[in-house]
Amino acid sequence: MAVGRNFDEILRVIDALQLSEDYDVVTPANWQQGDKVIIAPSISTEELSHKYPDGYDEVKPSLRYVNSP
Repeated sequence: MAVGRNFDEILRVIDALQLSEDYDVVTPANWQQGDKVIIAPSISTEELSHKYPDGYDEVKPSLRYVNSP
């Protein structure tokens, strides 16, 4: 009772965790379903074309965005 809860935020966090686990992506702050996600830096450049055939946006080699699956 001492800590406020926002049910929508709890669901958003669960969705983000499941997405991260299933697709090797990272969700940025305030991510909502349908927003772009960050491709995990552990994914090599060679793997990108196989994992994301529809393309991705590269801001830096360590910062690459893709549409949410």
